[in-house]
Amino acid sequence: MPALFVTGTDTGVGKTLISAALCAALGAAYWKPLQTGAADGDNDTAEVARLVGLRPEQVFAPARVYADPSAPERAAALAGQSVSLADVLPHLPAARPLIVEGAGGVLVPINAHETMLDLMAALAFPVVVVARSTLGTINHTLLTVRAVRERGLAVAGVVLSGPPMPHNAEAVARHAAVRVLECPVLAQVTPQTLQALARQHDWAALSRI
Repeated sequence: MPALFVTGTDTGVGKTLISAALCAALGAAYWKPLQTGAADGDNDTAEVARLVGLRPEQVFAPARVYADPSAPERAAALAGQSVSLADVLPHLPAARPLIVEGAGGVLVPINAHETMLDLMAALAFPVVVVARSTLGTINHTLLTVRAVRERGLAVAGVVLSGPPMPHNAEAVARHAAVRVLECPVLAQVTPQTLQALARQHDWAALSRI
C-alpha cells in the first residue's frame, strides 16, 4: 500500500478522523496538501499528529495554508493569491505508506480550471471515500464513487461515518461494488479513542485493491 487519498462527500463528514485512523492502523505518514480555515484554528496536520502520535518524519506540512474556511480557490483569492497543482505537486512527500487528505469533496475548486479531482488524478493513488451514514448518503456517495472511477482512479473503499445504518451500507456496497466500513462518531476524540477505533476495523482491507 504505497498511498491512499482520503476524500469526502461533504465537509464535516469525518475525513480527518478517518485519515488519522488509517495512519494509526497502517503506520502511515500524513499529508494534507491544501489547508483552509486556519484562522479558525483548523490545523488538521497537527490534530492527526497529536491523535496518532506520529513521529516528525511522518508529518508533512501542507503546500498551502489559508485563513478562510472556504474552498481553496476562494480562500486563496481572499488572501490575494492563487494556487494550482503546479504549486502543490512538488511538495508530495516521498514517505510511504502515506495518507493524503483532500480539502472537501472531489469537485471542490482549486482554481478556475482545476479541482480536487484533478489533484487526485495527478497523484493517482487509490481513493477512500468518507461519507455520512444517514439519510441521503446513497446518492452523494454513489455520485462521488462514479466521479472518481470516471477519472480512471481505483476506489479502495467507502467509510460511512455516523450512527450505524446497515441498509445504507448494504446499498452503497451493492450499487457501487465497493468495500464499505461503518464508523461510529466518537463521543470524545482523544489519542486513546482514536487508537481504539484503529483497532476496531480491518482498515488494512482498504489497502488491498
